[in-house]
Amino acid sequence: MAETAAKRVKTSPVTIGTHNGHFHADEALAVYMLRLLPTYQNSELIRTRDPALLATCHTVVDVGGEYDASANRYDHHQRTFNTTFPNRPTKLSSAGLVYMHFGKAIIAQQLGVAEDAEEVKVIWEKIYENFIEPVDANDNGISAYDPKGIAAAGLEKRFRDSGFTLGAMVSRLNPNWNDPVPSDPVEAQKAEDEKFLVASTRMGEEFSRDLDYYTRSWLPARDIVHKAYAKRLEYDPKGRVLVFDGLSVPWKDHLYTLEEQSGGAAEVLYVLYPEKPTPDAKWRVQAVPVSKDSFESRKPLPEAWRGIRDEKLDELTGIPGGVFVHAAGFIGGNKTFEGAKAMALKALDL
Repeated sequence: MAETAAKRVKTSPVTIGTHNGHFHADEALAVYMLRLLPTYQNSELIRTRDPALLATCHTVVDVGGEYDASANRYDHHQRTFNTTFPNRPTKLSSAGLVYMHFGKAIIAQQLGVAEDAEEVKVIWEKIYENFIEPVDANDNGISAYDPKGIAAAGLEKRFRDSGFTLGAMVSRLNPNWNDPVPSDPVEAQKAEDEKFLVASTRMGEEFSRDLDYYTRSWLPARDIVHKAYAKRLEYDPKGRVLVFDGLSVPWKDHLYTLEEQSGGAAEVLYVLYPEKPTPDAKWRVQAVPVSKDSFESRKPLPEAWRGIRDEKLDELTGIPGGVFVHAAGFIGGNKTFEGAKAMALKALDL
């Protein structure tokens, strides 16, 4: 069996090399991810473009003009470089390269399982698509949407969003053009390196939050969503209502995956869940968005119910226990499960 990248690295002392000067989100994250692993935990960081110094480093990221995992070289700036993550279209940055080779070891360490465990692969792919790929795209100048397609459609932004991405956040942590610089080159590099470490830590905090979410929350929720999906025909003959008994979990990602795999089954339109895991909890009726990040619902709650509360809602729906329906129609509530179910079933026909 081929050795993993994590097993190839040598014992301490280990030195990580990357370039000095203006730093970016990809190498800031790459360094942080490596340092999550025991071999790199106490590693020394050298930021330089000197080939002789880089040659002394155990691992080099984002500089050096070489991608060779067997030699722990992870640069992506070569003219011939076109490597992508498995089944994804975006060219990798140094963050993507390090994650592709070391991500499974990081996830397995977090879960306390072997690298070849099925759940490791599932999370490895999910974190890439949801966190690492945008970093790769940003560093390689790849837009989320085709600029020519946007121009052809005549689409314009409704407001300025300040370009607040992880890449923009790291860019702002670089020294300003008019910041004072120590006259001693050694002290100047030390000051720049300290700012880089701030950026690396900041990127790492976001990565670790994602890692924690997918291993401790998202993964345990998967089984619960699968069980609820299997029972959906108990509430509606077409399976358009999903019910979570006892508690709500992060369900959107898992639901869309299940629907895609079901091949032609009716889409779920409403999800029912209690506000808290107690017998007297009120229940929510949430309309399923057309996509994970969309504000548009597949079937919003009826327009006539929107913005109505309490007794007035009861009178309008003919269902006792109404609490509210949001003015946008994406969510509503009832004091009981039976009331929430009745609201969802009635909304299906309106």
